[in-house]
Amino acid sequence: MIEAFLEPGVLVRHPGQPDWGLGQVQSVDGRRVTINFEDAGKQTIDISHVDLEYVGPDPRADSRA
Repeated sequence: MIEAFLEPGVLVRHPGQPDWGLGQVQSVDGRRVTINFEDAGKQTIDISHVDLEYVGPDPRADSRA
């Protein structure tokens, strides 16, 4: 269940749009997730209809401390 991992900063891919590249979650509002994709910009996805692929936490997050 990917919903448990969706939070700002997490990296994901859209399985139906591989050409969008890697995406970073910007915000989560219920089932609507705003993601900034490398090659498609900011997109709002309804996760009721799309099973995003969890890539992992943003590796840059650890270096901010």
